[in-house]
Amino acid sequence: MIKVSVGDIKLGEDERKLINEIVDSNRLSEGPLTREFERLWAEFIGTKFCVAVNSGTSALIAGLYALLYDDRFPKVKKGSKVITSPVTYIATSSAIALAGMEPVFVDIDPMTFTLKVDQVEALLESGNPDEYSMILPVHLMGYVNDMDEINRISKKYDLVVFEDSAQAHGSLYKGKKAGTMSLLSDYSFYIAHNIQVGEMGAVVTSDKKIRDNIKKIKANGRYCACPVCTRSKGICPYQNDDFDPRFTHEFLGFNFKINEFQAAIGIPQVKRIKDIIASRQQNVEYLNQQLDGLKHVLQLPLFSKDVSYLAYPLVIKDKLLERQPIMRELESKGLETRPLFGCIPAHQPAFKYLKQQYEGKLPNADYVGSSGFYIGCHQYLKKEDLDYIVVLLKTVFK
Repeated sequence: MIKVSVGDIKLGEDERKLINEIVDSNRLSEGPLTREFERLWAEFIGTKFCVAVNSGTSALIAGLYALLYDDRFPKVKKGSKVITSPVTYIATSSAIALAGMEPVFVDIDPMTFTLKVDQVEALLESGNPDEYSMILPVHLMGYVNDMDEINRISKKYDLVVFEDSAQAHGSLYKGKKAGTMSLLSDYSFYIAHNIQVGEMGAVVTSDKKIRDNIKKIKANGRYCACPVCTRSKGICPYQNDDFDPRFTHEFLGFNFKINEFQAAIGIPQVKRIKDIIASRQQNVEYLNQQLDGLKHVLQLPLFSKDVSYLAYPLVIKDKLLERQPIMRELESKGLETRPLFGCIPAHQPAFKYLKQQYEGKLPNADYVGSSGFYIGCHQYLKKEDLDYIVVLLKTVFK
C-alpha cells in the first residue's frame, strides 16, 4: 500500500556536508550557520533583518514581547485586544494570551481562510477602538490576507500590524511577499512547511529596534543584541562598562535560541526555495484538475501562482458527511490527514471560556473548522502518489 504523508524531508549532500562541518567544529550552539540562515531568509523575504528562534510559536511570542517592550507603541500593552483569525493553528491565539493580551476574532473567507476585512472595520467602529492595539492576520495554507485593506484600517485606528506568515513561505500579494507588508512577521519551519528543519522559527522586520528587542528576548532578555558576537576577539560595545552584557538582563525574556544543526538543514532549502514552491504549486494544480468531478461534495483549494502552498486543504460541502470517519478511512488506506485546526473559540478546549461569547457569530469559521482537513502536496510526492490520492478520494467520496 502506498503511504502519502502530509510532510516529508530528505537530507541531501548539501545538508549532510554542513552537518558534518558542525560535528567537526565541536560547536553546537548558535554560530555562523545561524547567521547565514538569517541573512538568506531576510534576503529572500525582502526585509532588512531576520532573527531565528526555536519554533514558530516562539517567533510569535518574541514578536509580541518586542512590541510590549517598545515605548513607541503605547497601545500595545497587557490587556489590550488583538484582532486575529479564528481558524489557524492554536499557537497564534495562545501567544497573544500568553503575552497578556486578548485575542479577538472575526469571521473568515471560506475559500481562502483569510480575515473578512469588512468585519474587522465594523468591529472597530462598533466598539471602543482604543481598546485595540493590533491586527494579527494569519496567512493560512499560504493564502495572503487583503493587506492593503488591513493596513488602511490599521492606519485609521493607529494599530500595529503583525503578519503571521508561518505557513506562507514566499506567497505573494500584488507582487509583494507575505511578511513584508507590516512592522514584523513570523515564520515556522516545522516539518510539514515549505522550508522544513523539524523545529525552528524566525521573525523578520526592517525595524532595527524590533530586531534588537527580539535578539534580547530570545536570550532571556540580556543586553546583547549584536548581529554577530565578537567578544571572543576582544571586541564588545560594553567592554568598558562595569557589567557583563551576557549576564545582565534588560527585559524578562525566554530561551528561544536554536542550534547550528537546524540552520544547516535550512540553508540548502532556502537556496532552492523557488523550486520547492513551484513543485508544490504543480501538485496542487494537478490534483485540482483530476478531482474536478468531486467539486459538488468537496471544496478544492483555490489555485493561484501567488500562493506558496503549505498543504492541500479540503472542505467537505455535504453537511450530512462527518469529517472524522472520512479521515479515518483515508488514513487506513495510507493517506495521512490533518483536521483544519478548528474554530478556536468554538472547538478548542483551551479557549472554551470564549465559546458563549462567539456562539453563532463565526459561521464560516465554525463550518470550515469542523469540516475542513488537509493532505500533503509537498515536493517529494511522485506522480504515482498524486494519482493514488485521486483514486482514493474518488473512491471514498463516491
